[in-house]
Amino acid sequence: MTTELQESWYAEVAAVFGSEVAETKPVQGGDISEVLHVRLEDGQELAVKRGPYVGTEARMLQAMSVAGAPVPTVLHQGGRLLCLDWLEETGASPAGWKALGKGLRILHNVESGEYGWIEDYSLGSVPMLNGAQEDWPSFWAENRLMPMTEGIPRDLAARVYTLARTLGDRLPEKPQAALLHGDMWSGNALFSGKEAWLIDPACYHGHAEVDLAMLELFGTPDAAFWDGYGSEEPERSERTAVYQLWPALTHLRLFGESYRGMVERLLDSVGA
Repeated sequence: MTTELQESWYAEVAAVFGSEVAETKPVQGGDISEVLHVRLEDGQELAVKRGPYVGTEARMLQAMSVAGAPVPTVLHQGGRLLCLDWLEETGASPAGWKALGKGLRILHNVESGEYGWIEDYSLGSVPMLNGAQEDWPSFWAENRLMPMTEGIPRDLAARVYTLARTLGDRLPEKPQAALLHGDMWSGNALFSGKEAWLIDPACYHGHAEVDLAMLELFGTPDAAFWDGYGSEEPERSERTAVYQLWPALTHLRLFGESYRGMVERLLDSVGA
């Protein structure tokens, strides 16, 4: 028996797509929104997301689509409901990794005049403050690292604060303000045959290396990814740990002490 809440969004889907919901299956993930694979009675398949930030996600996906990046199509968004076309996942291959590199490069080629985004966002209970900043070290310090000092152990907070105060010497002042995916780990790439799609974005404009550092935090991209992405900036490796620290801190806040060691290693590597 469906609940009254289910009946409400079932009815909305039926009204929009002209077919009743026949079957729903939960999809792995959903830290920010509930994600379902939905099959309608007419055979159409949808990815349905329900949560407080789906409107923001829809606007991000649309911006990425306009840029030409490979993303699922937004079919409907209203209130807490987002409907996307269903993409069948087949697993990563070298061709898929190369496609991901090409897609991410397309995204990063879109440039803005300032760092940030038109609205704030959130990864679970961790806010992403996207207010514009004129220079990049200020954005990374004020919008990313400093807000983390209130939600982590005091000894780590002191080290993060110290690092944040030195970013003017560690990061370029005004790199290209590229359009970022913002949460670019391999779980947010959907591989289907020779294609790869960018999903679950947390967009803002910033240094392209942020996405690359995130992608390397929990694994090593296939060499074909770099064939697709193209050249990297000089001395990128010297900045990687600074950029990896924010997602590491996010995981510490969301999932607890098991990520403390990762945070400490990154702080050690930058001498903070």
